[in-house]
Amino acid sequence: VKVVILGQDPYHGPNQAHGLCFSVQKPVPPPPSLENIYKELSTDIEGFTHPGHGDLTGWAKQGVLLLNAVLTVRAHQATSHKERGWEQFTDVVVSWLNKNLHGVVFMLWGAYAQRKGSSIDRKRHHVLQTVHPSPLSVNRGFFGCRHFSKTNELLKKSGKEPIDWRAL
Repeated sequence: VKVVILGQDPYHGPNQAHGLCFSVQKPVPPPPSLENIYKELSTDIEGFTHPGHGDLTGWAKQGVLLLNAVLTVRAHQATSHKERGWEQFTDVVVSWLNKNLHGVVFMLWGAYAQRKGSSIDRKRHHVLQTVHPSPLSVNRGFFGCRHFSKTNELLKKSGKEPIDWRAL
């Protein structure tokens, strides 16, 4: 694991969630938050073009952990499985990464992810924070945050291979 993108809970529409935060499997169209992630990538990473799908498995294969704080949800009901124990489980995952790895880049988008990441040792790891890519907040700092190029710069400084964000 070289990079952690921390989400809140899975997409709650039919056939959307498949275990990777912000990701949807083909042929499900990318939800608005993911479309905004792609828009930011297109201005931040040279050569990035919208892949025409929403499957982020290519990032996971390169060491990007796409982790939601809550791992299940009732259909059509966002945050419906909040406070059912998933938060404690994913706290343990983040704590393990924090203690056992070094130089991980944590991308914390939105207040929820930022609270979840408050225990990350900023002397051991890199933490990038901005608003959530949701259409409700994207114009308050997500667009223009350049987290993808900054992540690659930090990985290179740590002697790690950068992420090919175009490999989707």
